[in-house]
Amino acid sequence: MSSYDKYVTPLSTRYASQEMMTIFSARERASTWRQLWVWLAEAERELGLPIPEDAIQEMRENVRVSDEAFDKAREYEAKFRHDVMAHVHAYGEVSNSRGEGGRGKGDDVNGGRYRMRQRLLDISIWGLRVVMVSFDFCSFGWGWMWLGRWNMTDNADLIFQKKALDLILPKLAKVIQNLQVFALKYKDLPTLGFTHYQPAQLITVGKRAAQWIQELMMDLEDIETVRDRLQFRGAQGTTGSQATFLELFEGNADKIVQLNEILCKKAGFPSAYPISTQTYTRKVDLRVANAVCALGATAQRICSDIRHLANLKEMEEPFEKSQIGSSAMAYKRNPMRSERITALGRKLARLPADFTATFETQWFERTLDDSAIRRMDIPEMFLLADSILLALDNVTNGIVLYPSVIRSRIDQELPFMATESILMKLATHGVSRQEAHEEVRVLSHQASDVVKQQGGRNDLLERIKKTEFFRPVWGDIDSLVDPKLFIGNCPKIVEDYCNGEVAAKLANYKESLDKASTAQLSI
Repeated sequence: MSSYDKYVTPLSTRYASQEMMTIFSARERASTWRQLWVWLAEAERELGLPIPEDAIQEMRENVRVSDEAFDKAREYEAKFRHDVMAHVHAYGEVSNSRGEGGRGKGDDVNGGRYRMRQRLLDISIWGLRVVMVSFDFCSFGWGWMWLGRWNMTDNADLIFQKKALDLILPKLAKVIQNLQVFALKYKDLPTLGFTHYQPAQLITVGKRAAQWIQELMMDLEDIETVRDRLQFRGAQGTTGSQATFLELFEGNADKIVQLNEILCKKAGFPSAYPISTQTYTRKVDLRVANAVCALGATAQRICSDIRHLANLKEMEEPFEKSQIGSSAMAYKRNPMRSERITALGRKLARLPADFTATFETQWFERTLDDSAIRRMDIPEMFLLADSILLALDNVTNGIVLYPSVIRSRIDQELPFMATESILMKLATHGVSRQEAHEEVRVLSHQASDVVKQQGGRNDLLERIKKTEFFRPVWGDIDSLVDPKLFIGNCPKIVEDYCNGEVAAKLANYKESLDKASTAQLSI
């Protein structure tokens, strides 16, 4: 069967980075399980358990899962209906495949065939009262393998989430930096503001970009927070009581504390959650999802603005020289990247509902209805976030602006906005405000009719200049309609924010930003 005969998520074939896909790959998952077994063996040996160093070394040498091991694990899983047990047996084969003098498991040793025997040991590894499997090679001695289901997979999931968070944070910082440069460049370029998607008081192009930055900064801070607060599950026992570990260490509770400290250090976590059941609480996944998935909403909001501005021909996303906008309409320049980001953001922003339901239905010390959905939702959450950031980096680094179009749209609306200044100027000449208001109202409606009914340009200022009532301010009118008089404090707002709070935050990512290049999209 060809690979083209199987469904593959477009997140991996079209959108996400190889780095993110590797984190959630089958090889990374199974190899991390093996690494956890190695760390446990090292930690228990360090705390005095009689585990041979050469056995641990053999485990270290086989941490990376080979294609052959995956094939073997698939055979075992068909038999056991248990993915971790399948990999335990596959790991056992490669970690105990040598006899004295290099003999393998298929050789005779002292006239007897290779034998695997299970010795029931009253110990608990990673919280489960389990079987410690040993492989007897006669003169080779002991080979050691530790089993443990949910603690091991949960600890692995925490490692994957931490790696994924570490991958998306600098990418998010890169998008913020792109917009910081853009906002400062156009901090004083006037543009129409919109409320209710109707023309409103002028702002600047940079001010609008600064608003996008602020929302992304909120996402960055939230993701940093959940990343910094992420803890390990560690070794807590089948229901979080640590009972079997207490037995393992002959009642020495301090050694359980030391064991978890060692494991946390090896895995790169500051500490372990003080309370757990058979799993770490699924509230952790929900907290991570609430932070990461909010990026989906922000991305939609930003790209919706860009798409609307593209329709107005004020702003466009990058458009490749050979890019085709429409198969039928050759002239079209569709904002397909922003549309893609919007679609991916829509999916990401709705994932917290899954994590909420999973957390809600974890009865007592655990149920298994979290397993299948987490296998899908956790990787997809990070692949979606990664895909969004790659595309958003590409778009924000290459935004195309059309100042002439922006000015022409201002000229269509500014005469109406300038009437307030004209009324105030008339008042300084002793003209009745009520009378002036009525004169302005009549002329404004006439000019509006030209625009809406005839498709003409806004000629309100010309009408004012021809109306005798406004003679006292005729000489001031042109100076009263300079767009920069209507942008308020926008330039300073942008400067203060981008050079202050934003710059301070980006300084934490200087090393990665210095090395970063703009994401190139192949599709």
